[in-house]
Amino acid sequence: MSHSLQLYTLRNHPDEDLDGTLKRVAEFGYTQVEPYRIVPETEALGAALRAHGLSAPTTHAPLLGENQAGIFAAATQLGIGTVILPATPESEWTSAAGVEAIAAALNQAASAAAEHGLKVGYHNHWWEFAQIDGRAAIEYFADRLDPEVVLEIDTYWAAVAGVDPVALIGALGPRVQYLHLKDGPITSDAADQVALGQGSMPVPDILAAAEHLKLGVVELDDHRGDMLTAVEQSLRYLEGIAK
Repeated sequence: MSHSLQLYTLRNHPDEDLDGTLKRVAEFGYTQVEPYRIVPETEALGAALRAHGLSAPTTHAPLLGENQAGIFAAATQLGIGTVILPATPESEWTSAAGVEAIAAALNQAASAAAEHGLKVGYHNHWWEFAQIDGRAAIEYFADRLDPEVVLEIDTYWAAVAGVDPVALIGALGPRVQYLHLKDGPITSDAADQVALGQGSMPVPDILAAAEHLKLGVVELDDHRGDMLTAVEQSLRYLEGIAK
């Protein structure tokens, strides 16, 4: 299975030197990346991707905002197939009405995206696991999504919320087409995160559970060591467990 890198991991690097950062990422052996900002950097990002033989199957973007049409146009220009909403306010996940509103907005975005040949998805943090009617809010949410809306499960934040990511992937079924793969001691302090294989996350079990997985995306929200080193070590780990 191929692997991608969420560029937010290296956010200071591409902000300072986009081309040089993607060159390093490609040299590590990544062939795919997941941008976190595609507007207004569309032209520069596209040029850097092409220069270093990288593709971007997915991106994070504020697709429920006023520039939805611009985001979809940029995604199409960059060859991106799925635009993923990276977060919504924690306060919206404490009631059924709030969760239903997010689902309705994503369903509407999915309809608009389809006109561009695109899909949309949602990426979780830890707050989507509050209880709604005796169930995890994200499961309540998934039941209200149109079939074409996909999920990118951040396995680490699910674990921080006290949820078994392997069981979660099974419960959400074929809607889980993307994963954020992280490792660490499973704490809420993002700086505790480490390269894959160096923490407490059951990464091989997670990958085995995701039967409908299209792409595993490496991400560190923060790290106390050298981030580029952790990015390279994470890919070496994934290559090793795939053998």
